[in-house]
Amino acid sequence: AGIPARIKDIREEGIVHALRYSYDLLNKKVKRKHMTRAELEATMLRLSGTLDYSGFAGTDVVIEAVFEDLALKQQMVAEIEAVTGPNTIFASNTSSLPITQIAAQAQRPENVIGLHYFSPVDKMPLAEIITHPGTTDETIATTVALAKRQGKTPIVVKDGAGFYVNRILAPYMNEAARLVLAGEPIDRIDQALVQFGFPVGPIKLMDEVGIDVAAKVAPILAAELGDRFQAPAAFEKLMKDDRRGKKNKKGFYTYQGKKAGKAVDESIYSLLGLTPSAQLADNELVQRTVLLMLNEAAYCLDEGVIRNARDGDIGAIFGIGFPPFLGGPFRYMDALGLGTVVERLQQYQNSLGERYTPAPLLVKMA
Repeated sequence: AGIPARIKDIREEGIVHALRYSYDLLNKKVKRKHMTRAELEATMLRLSGTLDYSGFAGTDVVIEAVFEDLALKQQMVAEIEAVTGPNTIFASNTSSLPITQIAAQAQRPENVIGLHYFSPVDKMPLAEIITHPGTTDETIATTVALAKRQGKTPIVVKDGAGFYVNRILAPYMNEAARLVLAGEPIDRIDQALVQFGFPVGPIKLMDEVGIDVAAKVAPILAAELGDRFQAPAAFEKLMKDDRRGKKNKKGFYTYQGKKAGKAVDESIYSLLGLTPSAQLADNELVQRTVLLMLNEAAYCLDEGVIRNARDGDIGAIFGIGFPPFLGGPFRYMDALGLGTVVERLQQYQNSLGERYTPAPLLVKMA
């Protein structure tokens, strides 16, 4: 955004890593002639690091990205409020914890907001800006302006577990995990959804995001939103085997040798006690996963989590790579016809259970 930024970490290695990471990203741009060497140096000079809060007194916005732990995030709010001015915005990059809870003990809750980036941050164009009932319009407007300056497309969403993007993603990924546990081959599920138009399949995405992150977010969503977010039991077995995905080179896919990231790690089947065999047609794999995402998007619109269907479409395309040529979940439901969507959901509700119960808004609109 062309703004000086200061990185605070608890260890020097963290700061060194951040500077190195930034340098490598910019250096790629130089090599591709998208940036001059002088611009790279000027950008790097705007970055500085510290192990304490020196240099924080004059900051306009502090973006926090610590672990998904409520007590830790509340502690960060208290620490930042102690060293910054009365107008400093505290923006949390949480992916699942409600902002209302993060702001619960704040002295200046009106300055607390969610600013959720998507991974990989340098490539994903979306930023979710999450407001709680006490966030002021000034805080919202400033955060939207900052996200735009960073080249992101912001959508403003209401507070609640998972916000919008992760909330519609969770049932989709849970269902993909259920299909794996039913014996469907991992690469077949992923290929079916890539064929449908997603940039990566749901199981590969779980490796990319981190199986440990998915395992941590699942109970938070289920506690706040109920049974339709209940994750299948496989996570516990995966965590016991220390499978965290791409980050520790141990997940659903293998990350060694020539086929790194492309071939399924066959040992996962024996770990889960499965013998994979393809039972369902590709179209069936797509229907079972995508319908849950569409249904959840309708719940989000009905509950006012998103302001309108357009934000819902932009959020899904820019945040998780929903097939852009389908126009987003709402545009796609319009194309299918809401009667058809409700009918298909009801068929699955009868055969697979309550998680497919159509959202009341869909039934009403159909």
